[in-house]
Amino acid sequence: MQPFELPDFYMPYPARLNANLERARVHSKAWAYDMDMIDVPQHGTKIWDEDDFDSHDYALLCAYTHPDATGEDLDLVTDWYVWVFYFDDHFLELFKRTGDLPAARAYLDRLAAFMPPHGEITEEPENPVERGLADLWRRTVPVHSADWRARFVESTKNLLDESLWELANINDGRVSNPIEYIEMRRKVGGAPWSANLIEHVAGAEVPAAISASRPMRVLRDAFADGVHLRNDLFSYEREVLDEGELSNGVLVLERFLDLTTQQAADKVNELLTSRLHQFEHTALTEVPPLFDQHGIDPLARLGVGAYVKGLQDWQAGGHEWHMRSSRYMNENVTPGGGVLGGPTGLGTSAARITASVLRTLPQRARAFQHVPFEKVGPIQLPQMYQPFPLTLSEHLDASREEMVRWGKAWGILDEGVWTEKTLRDIDLPLCAAGIHPSATEDELHVSSGWLTWGTYGDDYYPRVFGRDLTAGQAQNARLRELMPVDGPSPVVPVNGLERGLADMWLRTVGPLSVPLRQEFRAAIEAMLDSWEWEMDNTRRNRIPDPIDYIEMRRDTFGSDLTKFLARLTSSGDVPPEVYRAGPVVSLGNAAMDWAVLLNDLFSYRKEIEFEGELHNGVLVVRSFLDVRQDQAIALVNDLMTRRGQQFEHLTEQLPALVDHLGLDEDARAGLAAYVQNLRDWMAGIENWHRGCHRYADADLRHEPVRVGTPTGLGTSAARLTGLRSA
Repeated sequence: MQPFELPDFYMPYPARLNANLERARVHSKAWAYDMDMIDVPQHGTKIWDEDDFDSHDYALLCAYTHPDATGEDLDLVTDWYVWVFYFDDHFLELFKRTGDLPAARAYLDRLAAFMPPHGEITEEPENPVERGLADLWRRTVPVHSADWRARFVESTKNLLDESLWELANINDGRVSNPIEYIEMRRKVGGAPWSANLIEHVAGAEVPAAISASRPMRVLRDAFADGVHLRNDLFSYEREVLDEGELSNGVLVLERFLDLTTQQAADKVNELLTSRLHQFEHTALTEVPPLFDQHGIDPLARLGVGAYVKGLQDWQAGGHEWHMRSSRYMNENVTPGGGVLGGPTGLGTSAARITASVLRTLPQRARAFQHVPFEKVGPIQLPQMYQPFPLTLSEHLDASREEMVRWGKAWGILDEGVWTEKTLRDIDLPLCAAGIHPSATEDELHVSSGWLTWGTYGDDYYPRVFGRDLTAGQAQNARLRELMPVDGPSPVVPVNGLERGLADMWLRTVGPLSVPLRQEFRAAIEAMLDSWEWEMDNTRRNRIPDPIDYIEMRRDTFGSDLTKFLARLTSSGDVPPEVYRAGPVVSLGNAAMDWAVLLNDLFSYRKEIEFEGELHNGVLVVRSFLDVRQDQAIALVNDLMTRRGQQFEHLTEQLPALVDHLGLDEDARAGLAAYVQNLRDWMAGIENWHRGCHRYADADLRHEPVRVGTPTGLGTSAARLTGLRSA
């Protein structure tokens, strides 16, 4: 028997079949034979025989996911998918089953030689994976721009390298937490890689000016999450029960929410639905203004439209293939339809789409039904996970007085948002003193200044602009002008927010190189963009999708900004590529999520009841899972705990990383200092939440309502009943 019944999927797009299917079947089998993928043992193990290849039917997958591709393009794309599925099975047999991590790392390192962003492949392939990659690289990459090549190299490398993450979890018997899982599954699952191939088939690259923007990133990520969560539902039996795999969304939610397998599968399906809703919301509301903002010409706009349509075709076609392929659990579904009993046959596609949309309307509507200024308190905070000791700077008192002087000097206290009492009560120097305990007095003033300016901006936008997104965007444009990478600013600051930024920018970037200035500016711009995102959700009264919320919450909290400041105070010379390494990025993200979820717990009553806010993790969990407030608080605390524990787990893996990268002693010392700074960051942030006068009930009774429109462990038992009934 199947471990669960497949749910009713949300699928608003019709699946269509490419007329070149049979040609692709013939071509791909011949190609796989040429690459020694069929009937050729690898280290004594046969990965595929011809029956395996035929039954998996990767040509059918590509014919469904690329229904409008030419015969030549369908052949090429099908070869790519044959290669990627062969890699997955090859890696499983050679390394996941044996647990040989060093050999797996050496195997993956060699693959980089077969996908050079520039120049020719010079290495000789030694196995079918290398042989196939070399052939496909030569047939695909030369026709594309440097921007597309860079993105394709990155997505292909992620697809390959993050297999080590899966292998490490298998060796440790470790099931990831939900945030970690979604983040890593995107890389190892390969859907961003698929999105690059969609550009190839559409014959239209996403313009470089917008390829890294939030709307295009969200489209790509929501597409990827939809593809992967759907695959997790169909592949649970094969991966978890047959192969002993631990990287499956159903298993992750089973363990984290303490649910039955069927309940976890239903929750994964709801998350899948939410991600597709997010895709549609972004395509309709965020992409058109992006075109205008960057002056994208009509032809390029049509190309992006073809790309978006290609992403939709992939969702529909991928679903259809999963219901037909022998690779997956699909006994109780009918090809061309949904679960047994749904309409099937010619002409029923529209009926299925209509039923699919109607079934998911309650979930979609729930995100828009929150009533602002809901009474939620008082709140009993749970016991929170904090593994790191606190140390405070000896310059704390001096920095407190300096911040009052600074706020007065630049007019921040003259705009009706903050008073001197507000500034003293918020006490950002207390946070800075914990984050940078060894800072000099001047360094602490700079750190306190950035925290004060960012928090002031977070309060300023909803208080001053309310629903007026255009005014907020205009203010952001001026703030960007006040951060010149080279030379003077072209604008003169005219308000406290602008004067404060201009001062902090000049005091910080003087000794930085141009690349570091660009990186620092990007960190601040991410926070500015996130304020626009909050304003847009507020004017729509839309509670964010849970994954979009977590990823944007890092920016609204200014996490990249404070992380960058931590790097500036680190000793040692760490190469930039180390900070971009997967485990180091994951380490920073785990620390950020721990901090923002802690803030959500402390600020829940302040934001929901007193400010009419929508952007709080407790409210997002309440809305998405449709659970009680106390259950949502317990879940947010457990998620915060898991992210803190993941941070510690990742620090234990860093020695192997630095050995693999061959870092010298100076770089090792710098990376160790960076990790310690993150520990200080987490300890300092918690101490500030407990010590400032911003979140306690006594402080909230005196907090004015914003002007204008609304803008631990051991807690599992508290949530079981409601979640299981849900």
